[in-house]
Amino acid sequence: MLKDGQQVRVWNRTAAKAAALQQDGAIVCNTPAEAVSGAEYIHLTLKDDETVDDVLAQAKQGMHLGATIIDHTTTSVEGAIKRTQQWKEAGYTYLHAPVFMGPVNALEATGYMLIAGDQSVIATVSPRLEKMTGKLMNLGPVEGKAASLKLIGNLFLITLTAGISETMALSKALGISGSELSSLFDLWNPGSMMPARLKRMMAGSYDNPSWELNMARKDAGLMLEEAKMAEVALQMLPAIVANMDQFIERGMGQKDWTVIGSDNLLQ
Repeated sequence: MLKDGQQVRVWNRTAAKAAALQQDGAIVCNTPAEAVSGAEYIHLTLKDDETVDDVLAQAKQGMHLGATIIDHTTTSVEGAIKRTQQWKEAGYTYLHAPVFMGPVNALEATGYMLIAGDQSVIATVSPRLEKMTGKLMNLGPVEGKAASLKLIGNLFLITLTAGISETMALSKALGISGSELSSLFDLWNPGSMMPARLKRMMAGSYDNPSWELNMARKDAGLMLEEAKMAEVALQMLPAIVANMDQFIERGMGQKDWTVIGSDNLLQ
């Protein structure tokens, strides 16, 4: 925002973080109310619902009626919907706009920002938000949908990272070096399978297996044995194996192994 020539007033619960922006031209404030005083647009990046509600309560005495609050915090769906209505009733505009953006993305205006809700509000703020991110994703008129998809995206990131950790653990058990592991994924990109696999699982198509559940379970057993012999703990795989066994007991061993996700099939 500062590089774009905008006047920016900043406040942070950790004062030193706000003070560090002063050299870049930001006006550092001592309270939330001081920071929002006279501001047309108020941006929040906080921890959770409770913190957002607390900071906004402190800031309200400094807000001018009609100000637009844009909240980039990852929050609950219920909290986002509730705040949208509460602030509208109080005479303000609240828009939840969570992001898939780290600090570098924020500086470079890259990454992804999610918005959903009142399309007239979104039309008004979109030109401003588009300058802040690489891709502004308008998810439609349903309040709370941005919060929903942010949580879903973060779940994928968490499980992806856990999967990488598990992969590294098995590599350690089998004596595979980090460079050898990296070389494998330089040549083979399993991420490219994601769209097709998601479509297959959503369609509930398991009768023409590319990898039978019985065979996947056999391989998973080998992984557990190798890790056990090397005294390397795997955290995720035992739970996945237990799920596999339940589906095999239900007579689905010859189905495609992705059948283990069928209980969560989207309608």
